[in-house]
Amino acid sequence: MTEPLVVQRETHIAAPPSTVFAFLTDPEKIVSWMGAEAQTEMHPGGLYLLKGVNGRSTARGAFREVVPVHRLAYSFGWEGDEEVPPGSSLVEIDLIDRDGGTLLRMTHSGLPSEAKRAGHAKGWAHYLGRLAIAAAGKNPGADLGPAPPH
Repeated sequence: MTEPLVVQRETHIAAPPSTVFAFLTDPEKIVSWMGAEAQTEMHPGGLYLLKGVNGRSTARGAFREVVPVHRLAYSFGWEGDEEVPPGSSLVEIDLIDRDGGTLLRMTHSGLPSEAKRAGHAKGWAHYLGRLAIAAAGKNPGADLGPAPPH
């Protein structure tokens, strides 16, 4: 059996965990840094839907864990993508209060190929950078996004 393909990132955000959590869960705040339209149902089994990622893609999944201001886990995938269909991978985000801000630790697992892992790594680097700007109270500007991972 091959090792699973995983994207892991850490970033420090100059905002408290409660603010970062809101930017990960409140649809109006989500679209300030990623996508054009978002829907979230903040309970296990609840919908995670993000339209207009990179101006065109739709991500869909379901929440598995919701621990306010500390942890989120949700299934993830892309509508119309046979390799990474909706709900086929897992995103886990931990928010740790550190140095007057938040250390965000993200793991995206269950990706099917090195090409998909590399594409998602590029996407997460782009979007977590935008999240850090938005959560710190600044405008990340229009999202032209990296090339889509699929």
